[in-house]
Amino acid sequence: MMNYNKINNLLGWLCAVVATLVYVVTAERTASWWDCGEFIASAYKMQIVHQPGAPLFLMIQNIFSNMAMGDKSQIAFWMNVGSAVSSGLTILFLFWSITALGRKIFLGNADLSHTLNPTQTIVVMGAGLVGALGYAFTDTFWYSAVESEVYAMSSLCTAVVFWAILKWEVRANEEGADRWLILIAYVMGLSIGVHLLNLLVIPAIALVVYFRKTKEVTKGGAFKAFLIGVVILGFILWGVIQYLIKFAAFTDLLFVNSLGLGFGTGVAFFALLVVGGLVFGIWYSIKKVKPILNIALVSLGFIIFGYSSFTMITIRAKADPTLNNSDPDNVFTFLSYLNREQYGDEPLFKGKYFDAKPTDAFDAGNVYRKDNDKYVVARKKTNYTYDRETVFPRIYSDRAEHASFYRQYLGLGPEEQPTFSDNLKFFFGYQIGHMYFRYFMWNFVGRQNDVQGHGSVLEGNWISGIKPIDNTFVGGQSNLSESEKSNPSRNTYFFLPLIIGLIGAYWHFGKNQRDALVVMLLFFFTGLAIVLYLNQNPLQPRERDYAYAGSFYAFSIWIGLGVIAIWDFVSKKVNAKSAAIGVTALGLLAAPVLFASQNWDDHNRSEKLLSRDMAQNYLESCAPNAILFSYGDNDTYPLWYLQEVEGIRTDVRVVNLSLLSSDWYMRQMMKKVNDADALPINIDPEKIKDGVRDVIYYYDYNIPGNIEVSDALQVMLSDDAENKMQTQSGESVNILPTKNLKLNIDKQAVLANNAVPTMFKDSIADSLSFVYPMGYVSRAELSVLSVLANNNWKRPIYFTTTTPQQYYLGLDKYLISEGFALRLIPVDTKVQDAEQGAIQDTDSVYDKIMNKYKWGNIGNAKYLDPDTYRYLTFYLSSIFGETAQNLLNDGKKKEAHNVVMKAYDNLPKRIFQMSEAMSYIPLLDAMYQTGESAKAKEIALRNLSYIKDNMQYFEGNQYIKDISAERNVRLALVGMQRIKMLAEQYKDADVKKASDELWKKYGYFFGEE
Repeated sequence: MMNYNKINNLLGWLCAVVATLVYVVTAERTASWWDCGEFIASAYKMQIVHQPGAPLFLMIQNIFSNMAMGDKSQIAFWMNVGSAVSSGLTILFLFWSITALGRKIFLGNADLSHTLNPTQTIVVMGAGLVGALGYAFTDTFWYSAVESEVYAMSSLCTAVVFWAILKWEVRANEEGADRWLILIAYVMGLSIGVHLLNLLVIPAIALVVYFRKTKEVTKGGAFKAFLIGVVILGFILWGVIQYLIKFAAFTDLLFVNSLGLGFGTGVAFFALLVVGGLVFGIWYSIKKVKPILNIALVSLGFIIFGYSSFTMITIRAKADPTLNNSDPDNVFTFLSYLNREQYGDEPLFKGKYFDAKPTDAFDAGNVYRKDNDKYVVARKKTNYTYDRETVFPRIYSDRAEHASFYRQYLGLGPEEQPTFSDNLKFFFGYQIGHMYFRYFMWNFVGRQNDVQGHGSVLEGNWISGIKPIDNTFVGGQSNLSESEKSNPSRNTYFFLPLIIGLIGAYWHFGKNQRDALVVMLLFFFTGLAIVLYLNQNPLQPRERDYAYAGSFYAFSIWIGLGVIAIWDFVSKKVNAKSAAIGVTALGLLAAPVLFASQNWDDHNRSEKLLSRDMAQNYLESCAPNAILFSYGDNDTYPLWYLQEVEGIRTDVRVVNLSLLSSDWYMRQMMKKVNDADALPINIDPEKIKDGVRDVIYYYDYNIPGNIEVSDALQVMLSDDAENKMQTQSGESVNILPTKNLKLNIDKQAVLANNAVPTMFKDSIADSLSFVYPMGYVSRAELSVLSVLANNNWKRPIYFTTTTPQQYYLGLDKYLISEGFALRLIPVDTKVQDAEQGAIQDTDSVYDKIMNKYKWGNIGNAKYLDPDTYRYLTFYLSSIFGETAQNLLNDGKKKEAHNVVMKAYDNLPKRIFQMSEAMSYIPLLDAMYQTGESAKAKEIALRNLSYIKDNMQYFEGNQYIKDISAERNVRLALVGMQRIKMLAEQYKDADVKKASDELWKKYGYFFGEE
């Protein structure tokens, strides 16, 4: 008969294989949205990602990229497989952790020669299967498992560490058992090169060590062990990760500036000092027989050794690769990189209220810059005191949209001052309730849909599938629309996994309080403690549930132990072995099977391609050798992936405006990369280095008329005191003397470089006159202005359509649409707001629609996520609809018909959001005009059916006054009105009848306030 260990190993690996296969099958086939494109591009060429970096993750993913066997189109998929494998191994170690805790219930810390009886073995293995496979198919973990992001590998580090401390616990009295503690230290050091979340296991580990090693457990002793664990966590987070580098930096400062030695000599000396100190300490601990000191120093050495993966960052930064975020090529920039200084700090213990006013400013230290042969002070850090501050600040962000949200959420009037009770209300209601508890319930109770929620009853809430309960919180479940019922991201678990987990937790505390306390600490530190530390402001750009995956991991342990708890109760009433088999079967149905059946459709990302194809469409919208200004993550990172990995359109220089305000990025834009020349910025890097012209403010000198851009640049870049303004502090600073600017046009250069479409060649302006829209000039705007002044129309200049309007710099009327990008041309189009609708170069866009653009499989994919389908309105109105209408206006009916058919063949055959009805109108009109009335009818009726379905849902929902519901109602009414007008115009009786009936029933909403 197979023994316990063989069964444990076999079933653990079975769980890992099953999970990994599922992840590989459902993995995205290319780069996903958000950071994935940057990670894949950087891993492929060993480049530098955004702060604070993930060097070990990049190196391991680079290994997986080799599985593509040279097929560049498969590199992203194989890196996604890297996450799938990491996630599958996480499930392996979770299984072994659950069975180890289950075994302890029956045998305590008995050595491995003791074994369970067959019934106990069945129930313990059942616990492992239910808990591990249950977690494998939870919403958050599955999402991270199928894309190339750090969270899958970070979860693996956490799982290995927790499993290893349980292995040590059983073997603690054996000779050489402390090697398990050394392994834990090394894995923790390595995990720093993936993500810092793994370190949050330390307090739980401290308790395990205390409970195992102390002769008499006391509450005071346990609390002391917990505090020691917190101190060790803080020591690694700040002492090792930050202050080790900080001490190295200031040692280098001493060696370079005071001793006149070369850069890096101080770092080398400090490194030798640290290594020498560790070696001496370890030798001393052995000689004097100090085992605790020995294990502490050896562990510290392995943590630092694991942490040394970050040397990859500085080594590659010195090589200056294409993607070199923050350029951390010296110890001070590396320190800034590690500290995430680019992103600022959130106050934790004391800070201001969002409406507070600064009362004083004070220096908070120097920022050093590597300059020739010395380090110099680039600038001073400044901190402020405020008229209204509080301990434990939670409502601190003074950004206008955040302040507005605080007031709305807390019910504050326009001038009403928040109080500490408001501070706590936001903490408990929003930060804990909305940004943690909601995510927890998604994973173990159910999820309404995958639309990002900001508090609306229609978007992103938890639900259970039990109507009376769900009606209490989000309403309308008895009148739910068909589109919501059939929404793949609507997942309901009926509280079953949650109940099993709570039973497991309660029973665990009753049976083994010490182990239960360890699991609870893991649960707390990877959940609520992160909430405390992150101190998130509202209106995050995306959902943040991935940050709390470790907390859901801990709860899944209790789901597994819940199987043993239920068996413990049932076995007193029926045959114990039958109960073990039955409870395991029921547990598998109530957690893994239920999770997998509900979550499969919206976690199967194997058909999603739009992130990649959208990036290609951006690039293909540009003429050869273009400069393309982008802004956000999703219109930059996928482009980096395409150029760096697949080698597509490497002639286009992609410039991220949100990074361009940094001196390091501006310098990089002055260099050629791949097939793209440097930007024609033509500014001495010394004039824009860190601390020099970080920002230039506008001061009106009442200059009549518009001044030439080159003249404005000359003033802003001048070192002459006559071109500067003196501040109250006596400092001379550069200024922008007027917002009224112009760029004189060399018409011969315009024609020679084909800088305007044929239809505009007789309309070239003498100059571009524009009003600069902002009150300051950062390096980003300075760079764009310099490109304008120096380019002389040699290279086409574009902005992605998603770039915020202010970054057009007031040039809206000189922008035309060439598809997914707006091109700057020396022609006054008279359009005052290009963001709302620039004039289109229709022939160019038509050619791209028919021959170049790709559509991301959105027409055939069974599931589209919101990051994908939010682009549909742009496709419908601007790409297909507007192009077809312009072709019709030009008398090109055949070409318009081609566009209509391309749209019909490639767009989804379902409606995702209420705004689509309006967006479809130009396309529907073109369909009617080009003889495709049947297709127009089909789409119009589909929209009307969606509107009817959802209006009934809104009408039957007691939360109809919810902001998102009101917005959707208004979109529905406008959409049905426009469809009704089309039906009347083209005499479509079926559509007219359906729209009339809807209007008759819901038109009264227009009369409401």
